[in-house]
Amino acid sequence: MGKPLDVITIGRSSVDLYGAQIGGRLEDMASFNKYIGGSPTNIAAGTARLGLKSALITRVGDEHMGRFIIEELQKEGVDTRGIVTDPERLTALVLLGIRDQEQFPLIFYRENCADMALCEDDIDAGFITQARAVTATGTHLSHPRTEAAVLKALTIARADGMRTALDIDYRPNLWGLAGHGDGESRFIASEKVTAKLQSTLHLFDLIVGTEEEFHIAGGTTDTIQALRHVRKVSAATLVCKRGPMGAVAFTGDVPDTLDEGQSGPGFPIEVFNVLGAGDGFMSGLVKGWLTDQDWPTALTYANACGAFAVSRHGCAPAYPSWTELEFFLKRGVKRPALRKDAELEQIHWATNRKGDWPVMRVFAFDHRSQLEDLEGATPDKIGAFKTLCLEACAQVADGHDGYGLLVDSRLGRDALYKAAGTGLWIGRPVEWPGSRPLTLEPEIGPDYGGLNEWPLEHVVKVLCFYHPDDPAEMRAEQEATVMRLFHAARRNRLEFLLEVIPSKAGPVGDDTTARVIRRFYDIGVYPDWWKLEPMTSDAAWQMTVAAIQDNDAHTRGIVVLGLGADEDSLKASFEVAAQYPLVKGFAVGRTIFAEAARGWMTGALSDAQAVALMKDKYTRLCGVWDAARGED
Repeated sequence: MGKPLDVITIGRSSVDLYGAQIGGRLEDMASFNKYIGGSPTNIAAGTARLGLKSALITRVGDEHMGRFIIEELQKEGVDTRGIVTDPERLTALVLLGIRDQEQFPLIFYRENCADMALCEDDIDAGFITQARAVTATGTHLSHPRTEAAVLKALTIARADGMRTALDIDYRPNLWGLAGHGDGESRFIASEKVTAKLQSTLHLFDLIVGTEEEFHIAGGTTDTIQALRHVRKVSAATLVCKRGPMGAVAFTGDVPDTLDEGQSGPGFPIEVFNVLGAGDGFMSGLVKGWLTDQDWPTALTYANACGAFAVSRHGCAPAYPSWTELEFFLKRGVKRPALRKDAELEQIHWATNRKGDWPVMRVFAFDHRSQLEDLEGATPDKIGAFKTLCLEACAQVADGHDGYGLLVDSRLGRDALYKAAGTGLWIGRPVEWPGSRPLTLEPEIGPDYGGLNEWPLEHVVKVLCFYHPDDPAEMRAEQEATVMRLFHAARRNRLEFLLEVIPSKAGPVGDDTTARVIRRFYDIGVYPDWWKLEPMTSDAAWQMTVAAIQDNDAHTRGIVVLGLGADEDSLKASFEVAAQYPLVKGFAVGRTIFAEAARGWMTGALSDAQAVALMKDKYTRLCGVWDAARGED
């Protein structure tokens, strides 16, 4: 019977604050993107993306950054049971930037950090033996306490017949050999470090490093001699990374030249960022190693994953999914700057999105003009009413998955902010209500820079009254706005929902919505979600679904809007839509809140009565959808 885990990584875990500006000094960076970091943490995420069941053993602080690491790893599918929350120490931080294709200013904030407090007591034999392999990295051999934890894990693994691997991951300043400002230094000779590494190398079945890392492990700057010195104390397969020349593996005696080792093909790509390449390489190598590929194949995986890493911003976010890697290896390099390869980047984005939403029961109260037109409505009262909508939504969801909301920030700001972190799916509109041609809310800004302020859990939702038979000038104007918004959303790592309602712009037939969808794909817009008006024709749904599936195999799916229809009408449309797996659910508003809003705005309903009324309608509508899907 197979084990529940493939690999456990052990060691460093940090938050990387990555300079967003490229080509300047770290002193001149104006903003930073936040990612998980630390070699073992990156490898855990990278192998999970490639389909392995990975876990991490480390420590993080009992604060926001520690929670961020745990939550991000869980979203990547990494088992976090081995992560200890340290109440006394802070999570490690790294500030880093991209100066050019070779220089990467780097500052480690690791003084008494949480992961360096890892100790033997944190190593649970029962947890270790749930995996097929343990992968350690060199930094945690630099201190007696963390070394003892690593050695305990390795001893347990070897006694259980597990595989063991070492990524040498030599950072001189993390061994106390360089100053705080020398984070990018990769090699300083040290007999003490060499002796410490050599005392552990016999514990590994696989040892991986750059030429410089084998220099420190072997105690000489002659690469062949260094590899031979390592071979004297270890029978491990030795994998030496050679940068743009790929990598070579030695399973036996080390020959006279590196070229005589086993190798896999390299990839002629443009180097954008060398940081994190080694962790990406290790992720691909471990994938090949643990799926029992031959070394040329495993090295091919590794080289390709390293190529992705040097082509993109960030470390772990750059690593490919298994679907993406398979596609890349089959298709090959079309554009050396991989981050500018639109086809590849779409697959990267779509197959590495966080979270899973197989069912979508969305309470839409992002309406603005409809509420402003109600008797007794004022901006403040509308805002207060939307917090009641949120309360009703949360009560129905009751902490379960598959529920969400649509709410705006102009009139519904308080509800929008309160929804953060609740586990609800959150969509946020950007269109000016009723605009045709499409214009956006002022908060988005003329350069769409307002999206910079959005939390990553918010989904950009835009409603476009678009018809395929619109005049050419109208179509071009609306398409340009949607396309620019789509790219702004991607640039800010935000998911994108495109809502189209052609029936409000002209007559529709069975093929109308499908024609709209195909047109947006043709101009390069790939929504994560589609929000479509209800259709009761099987033919219309078949053409609509085909239009999406022909263009995007990885779309999140479709939600059906309500248009203020009564429950009986929605039931009829749900029964047709639910036959198609691509339709994940609904996003309905006025059917749920209209009666409560009218009564509450005039004082005929109390807060509690309004919430109860909306909760009842929302609950019934969820039941209608579930019944249509056959899940009641």
